[in-house]
Amino acid sequence: MATDRHRTATASGKTRFDDIYDQPDPRAYFRTLAPYEYEIPHHAQAVFRRTREQRSRAAGHEGPVTVLDVCCSYGINAALLNHDLTLADLYARYTSAAIAALTPQELIACDKEFYAGRRRADATPMIGLDVAANATRYALDVGLLDEAYTEDLERCPPGPGLCRAVARAGLITVTGGTSYITHRTFDALLGCARRPVWVSAFALRTVPYRRIAATLAAHGLATVTDFSRTYPQRLFTSERERRDAVRQVILAGEDPTGHESEGRYHTRLYESRPRTG
Repeated sequence: MATDRHRTATASGKTRFDDIYDQPDPRAYFRTLAPYEYEIPHHAQAVFRRTREQRSRAAGHEGPVTVLDVCCSYGINAALLNHDLTLADLYARYTSAAIAALTPQELIACDKEFYAGRRRADATPMIGLDVAANATRYALDVGLLDEAYTEDLERCPPGPGLCRAVARAGLITVTGGTSYITHRTFDALLGCARRPVWVSAFALRTVPYRRIAATLAAHGLATVTDFSRTYPQRLFTSERERRDAVRQVILAGEDPTGHESEGRYHTRLYESRPRTG
């Protein structure tokens, strides 16, 4: 189990990584998370591509599906969704000595070319939402996001620009953001929707998803999940974090055996689509 004695924890016992979420570029993010084998974007890559294709077929002649990535950070989900890259490729790039030697502006110029050369033919418009202004600015500057909004929907209603962006979206994606946002954010976003919106979200098993699912239901979306499957997120940073996670999973009515008890956070995938019939 990886350890980090210098970091503080949330009230629930989860280690805080606040210092890496709003840097000028993602190098500190990847260097810090590499020892903990943070991997949920890897699992989300195939899921989001598949769901985007299904949403595109359901849309008929509407054209490419616009994706809104909530808690988008440095645009990592956008990088994996729209480019011929893996999460392992990103770890290798941003932890390399050659990349470490660049200034932030040099890296942005280099990354812009890097991503442009790996853009997939089926790439679709990406909108990002995150309170981290530096991270979203990087994602915009290198071309991972087409639009980005740094609004806290837990505290304030969405501005007109974000509302217009959500009105164009056909798919909302989330990987881990439910540790920081609640049903209030989803309620605000769905209140701006002007076309059928699907939601594909990975949520830690330590964080109840029931209230979010109920909010989505109020907006006409039915949520399903496969309770027989989980997706590992990362190693725990300490024995205390593991104990706290195991306790929360048990309180949520889940069994941590073979999952959190073995040293990793695990997530479930929740897919929400408009009710039919």
